[in-house]
Order: sequence, then C-alpha cells, then structure tokens
Amino acid sequence: MSDAFLKKIDEPRIIEAIRAAELRSRGEIRVHVTQDAVSDVMKAAAAAFEKIGMTATGEHNGVLIFIAPRAQKFAVLGDSGITSLVGVKTWDEVAAVVGASFREGRFTEGVVAAVERAGALLCEHFPRVAGDAGRDELSNEISRG
Repeated sequence: MSDAFLKKIDEPRIIEAIRAAELRSRGEIRVHVTQDAVSDVMKAAAAAFEKIGMTATGEHNGVLIFIAPRAQKFAVLGDSGITSLVGVKTWDEVAAVVGASFREGRFTEGVVAAVERAGALLCEHFPRVAGDAGRDELSNEISRG
C-alpha cells in the first residue's frame, strides 16, 4: 500500500513545501512513509524519528510527518526543542489537518498543509537569523522504510 500511496502524492510538490518552510526557519521537517502495518503509530513514528536522524539537529527542532498507509494511520512528532515550546497537543492539531485531507482523498494537500503548519511554528520559534543562509541538516526527500 505504501507504493500505491506514494503514486497518489505529488512528491516534488511536498519536497518544495519542505524546502520553502525550512528557508524561513532554522528547523528541519521530514516526511516518512513506512511500508509496515503498524499497530501503534506513535511508537512507530518515534522509532522512525530516531532511525532517520531527526534527533541530530543542533537545536532539536526537527518535525516528522509519519505516514503508515497500510494501517491508514499517521502522526506528527516534534523533537524536544520545538515541542517544549509548542506542546504535544499542537502536533495532534497538525495531524488532524492531515486526517481531514486524507479522508477526502487529498493526500498531497494534507501533507503540504502539515508541512506548512510545522514550518510556520518553526519560523515563529526558530526564525532564520538575518544574514545566515543556514544549512539543511537533513534531507528534504520523502524517506521510506
């Protein structure tokens, strides 16, 4: 199902949304699609967070949008630096936006909306420093696993 899901999304549009969001902040955003049929989406998302290096950001300001198409589940997780500022409930609210779009079959729009919301939060709490071109600490490509 993850391959079928990946064929339904506009991957370049999602990558561009990630790039644009990251240009405005010092944070990192990743989208990960698992092939596994997970029963506990938060546990699986936390494992993916570690596996794909989300904890390696200098300011612990990474945000993961985790999608498990076979289980028809998803989660949004933030690292400790950003979550300490916005709270866990904020990620649940971002996930609710994804859910609403997914239920309508608007997969790309759901992921892009989550990326944009995460980007806005990162921009608010970790704005790009004037004169600092910044660096991309993590890949913007959709990871799979």
